[in-house]
Amino acid sequence: MLIYFLWKKNKGKEEEPNSETVSDQNMDEEFQMGAGPKKICYQELLNATNNFEEKLKLGQGGFGGVYKGYFKDTNSVAAIKRISANSRQGIKQYSAEVKIISQLRHRNLVKLNGWCHKKNEFILIYEYMPNGSLDFHLFLGGSILSWHLRYNIALGLASALFYLQEELEKCVIHRDIKSSNIMLDSNFNTKLGDFGLARLMDHEKESETTIVAGTRGYLAPEYMDTGKARKESDIFSFGVVLLEIACGKKAIHHQELKGEVSLVEWVWELYGLKNVIAAADPKLYGQFNAKEMECLLVVGLWCANPNNTSRPSINKVIKVLNFESPLPILPQNMPFLGPLSSPINNGQFFSVPSFFTAKG
Repeated sequence: MLIYFLWKKNKGKEEEPNSETVSDQNMDEEFQMGAGPKKICYQELLNATNNFEEKLKLGQGGFGGVYKGYFKDTNSVAAIKRISANSRQGIKQYSAEVKIISQLRHRNLVKLNGWCHKKNEFILIYEYMPNGSLDFHLFLGGSILSWHLRYNIALGLASALFYLQEELEKCVIHRDIKSSNIMLDSNFNTKLGDFGLARLMDHEKESETTIVAGTRGYLAPEYMDTGKARKESDIFSFGVVLLEIACGKKAIHHQELKGEVSLVEWVWELYGLKNVIAAADPKLYGQFNAKEMECLLVVGLWCANPNNTSRPSINKVIKVLNFESPLPILPQNMPFLGPLSSPINNGQFFSVPSFFTAKG
């Protein structure tokens, strides 16, 4: 319970911002150097959202609300993220998002169309996603996604990750891959978004040590232990999302009598019993391709292996998902790592939950 409390206390925090104050003018000059998203007038955003009217709110994230905005001049709709003025890390997330996503161009990434900052207001303008987020459909009462759509969403997310990890001059570590950050366009195509925690780094290297940021259930054990993010830690999060897509269950879900259960551990137990297909989402009523279902579940476990050295590259993942390579053979029991804990600033600790240890 103490470990969980400390985790909650630190959840979502990032490095302390430095003491330098960045002026609006300096930020304008930095953001406008490249092509891509442009500065949008604050008054335009007020008009588009009717002064950020509550009924136009699409959702609420850790750093602020997202609103649906309508621009009369262009007859267009956008998703407008208003970062909380009282967020200690708001300006850091805002700046990271604009600078990193401005450099990215891929069909499976949410497009950033514009930005605006005025005093304590930090606003990001994205393309509007009519079908909302993946977690809305899987867990929050949205339409039940067919198996065909689910498998395509998984392939689209893999394509986005391949682009971020292998196709750019510098590798982009997202650090917050989860179902609520996977958006769906009008045709239910995958669009990975929210790059506020992302980091640019050289290939084959790990990031500098930071205070752990992200969401419980999606965080790789070694990242929680060391604070160093790398390709393998994003692969872990990706694997958890694959399991969510296949099972229709959250990364950490509640089971009667057992309480909180790790999805990775639950599916791995079924894999050890040679009955992994039993993890399939019951809401599909058996309407799925069994070969694809097994593939998605096994690849999800492969990626979410607690041992980071046993995780595949995204290139290997795509080959298996496209049935160009055979399924991997995994250990019958989920690998045991032993207790992992690491001091994180001010004597506080993160510890890997018990579900990262194998049974038997």
